[in-house]
Amino acid sequence: MLTATLDALAPLRRQFDAPRGYLAACTAGLPLAATRDAIVSAFSAAPDVASFSVAVEDSRAHFARLVGVGADRVAIGAQTSVQVSALAAALPDGAEVLVPDDEFSSLVLPFVHAGRGIRVRSAPLSRLAEAIRPGTTLVAFSLVQSATGEVADLDAVCDAAERVGARTVCDATQAVGWMPVDAARVDALLCHAYKWLCCPRGVAFMAVGRDYARTLRPVQAGWYAGGDPWQSCYGGGADLAACARRFDVSPAWQAFVGAEPALRAFAEADLNALYEHATGLAAAFRARLGIAEPECPSAIVTWPDATGCDLARLTAAGVVASGRNGCARVAFHVFNDSGDVDLAADALGR
Repeated sequence: MLTATLDALAPLRRQFDAPRGYLAACTAGLPLAATRDAIVSAFSAAPDVASFSVAVEDSRAHFARLVGVGADRVAIGAQTSVQVSALAAALPDGAEVLVPDDEFSSLVLPFVHAGRGIRVRSAPLSRLAEAIRPGTTLVAFSLVQSATGEVADLDAVCDAAERVGARTVCDATQAVGWMPVDAARVDALLCHAYKWLCCPRGVAFMAVGRDYARTLRPVQAGWYAGGDPWQSCYGGGADLAACARRFDVSPAWQAFVGAEPALRAFAEADLNALYEHATGLAAAFRARLGIAEPECPSAIVTWPDATGCDLARLTAAGVVASGRNGCARVAFHVFNDSGDVDLAADALGR
């Protein structure tokens, strides 16, 4: 790996105490030392709700910076599927939703079970833009596919959707943290931060465009969706926030306490260098295994492993990997290096 790239990433890399062979950021990220310290501190004293609330708002601001939008366009949540459900609730009766084949179910099931005649159609990710047609109301897709690591052609999908007036909903859970992401390109961008952003589970974000936000109903509004949450704790007469905060759900405070230093660290990192680092390691691993490079570089590598034998070999060698949809899967992140490539490839006899 180029020395200049490692030098640029050194401040972030120093915050991890990463075990050799952890190639599973696509399943769950490793905690930063600052995250561990923040959570321990939060549980070592009486609850400080004021400081918890500051951590929530700082986390929102860090995520907004990561995806290139203002904090007023970002809603907080705990699960992406819950946020998708709010989008599904706003669809007109009989709407057509287009998704990629084998898309992660949390992005699909809220539409499948929305009722009201809403129809869900699928197409291969590589031909998703071609499958958008007049009458398609919304296109929901992951920027990076969980099962394969395939990267969507964001511009092609967005351009095709714009031509027919379809909304675009992008799940960037498997992207934000290792590649630059522009939330302004889509109508809504979702991200659960416990993977590549290395946050505690239960910290999710939805960046929503102002025009799209005006079409949505805050069906999950609670006290934290108020213009002043501490004035909207009781009764039904509270004014909701005028920005994306109206789509907030009550935050898991301690999770956000742990998330804030992680999000700050990634927001301050050189994401272009991180992208080069992660995709470079993935490319080196593919070369060892004889796997062709994808059209768009990805930090996730998968290959057929229907019997699970390769995953078992990796596990026996101390490599933490995963199996998805009949394939073995590894992921390379900021805390990995060429030694992880060698360990995994050697375990597979390559």
